[in-house]
Amino acid sequence: MSITLEQAQAAVQAAQQKSIEMGVKMNIAVVDAGANLTAFIRMDDAWLGSLDISIKKAKTARFFDMPTGAIGGLSQPGGSLYNIEHSNGGLITFPGGIPIKDAQGRIIGAIGVSGSTVEDDHTVAEAGVQALAGR
Repeated sequence: MSITLEQAQAAVQAAQQKSIEMGVKMNIAVVDAGANLTAFIRMDDAWLGSLDISIKKAKTARFFDMPTGAIGGLSQPGGSLYNIEHSNGGLITFPGGIPIKDAQGRIIGAIGVSGSTVEDDHTVAEAGVQALAGR
């Protein structure tokens, strides 16, 4: 099972709405279960450098089926995943990427957000995830 285009667009739309409410400009990416880009937006005037980061956050969350912030904690010097960010063509190991689950708890994709602080990125990504909760 994988996220549908309709679901991916709903997650992006909810994340964009949260960004507007917060007054931040974001790049928002959703990947499917195979980590393939399914939906993406770059809000007007969002940082160009965050485009790639948002996609890599979504892919990282799907590759390891955990929030990117959790991977960041494990990838610090001395951690069990130290230097993992150099694998898979480059990963992002700070907050803003979250797996997306279906109503049965199966991971169907992931969302990645970048364009502000990592705390804001995570909050906006969470809004996208919550838009699909129970679907």
